[in-house]
Amino acid sequence: MAFWQKERPEYEKTDCMIREHPGLTAAQLARTLGVARSTVTRRLPGMEESGYLYAEDERGGLWPFKRHK
Repeated sequence: MAFWQKERPEYEKTDCMIREHPGLTAAQLARTLGVARSTVTRRLPGMEESGYLYAEDERGGLWPFKRHK
């Protein structure tokens, strides 16, 4: 089992929040999810490796890319 498979529920919850509220910063996302900002910061690279892609704007807001399967 790939490492990121263990994190899938957290990745799905984070992805859902970014898609519902595009432009959230890591700090805003952390508050919304009830986790530390460092948790969100550590989670994002793993999410990218597993196919969740986001762009970051000049103020740190996260915006989803469309996923192609």
